[in-house]
Amino acid sequence: MGDVAEGRLVQQWHELLALHATVFGELECRLQDAHGIGVSEFEALERLATCDFKCRSADLLEAVHLSQSATSRLVARLEKEGLVERAMCEQDRRGIFVSLTDAGRRRYEEAKPTHRAVLRATLGEARLTKAG
Repeated sequence: MGDVAEGRLVQQWHELLALHATVFGELECRLQDAHGIGVSEFEALERLATCDFKCRSADLLEAVHLSQSATSRLVARLEKEGLVERAMCEQDRRGIFVSLTDAGRRRYEEAKPTHRAVLRATLGEARLTKAG
């Protein structure tokens, strides 16, 4: 790989990091201010809202991009706030299912427009900047 190609690759990486930081930071502020939840909490609620009924705890790892222990702490916080419920899997006693409560579904539905508005604003600006 030539120096120019490598330099462009590194530049793209830095642009991606900057875009992630911008979007994540704006989401974190807006979701916290308006709905009392952070990005990880929203992503967990969204995954649970799109599951048929309940999700395995392991399924949430994909949605929140946290370690297993951090995801467990996240679920515990959501449970303490009354937004989710945990139950043991009958077939596999090691497995735990997580499901939304009615309060969790309401919080998700209230926060979803805020989430989408931030994505439209920040990612829309990024597309315009890149195109210009």
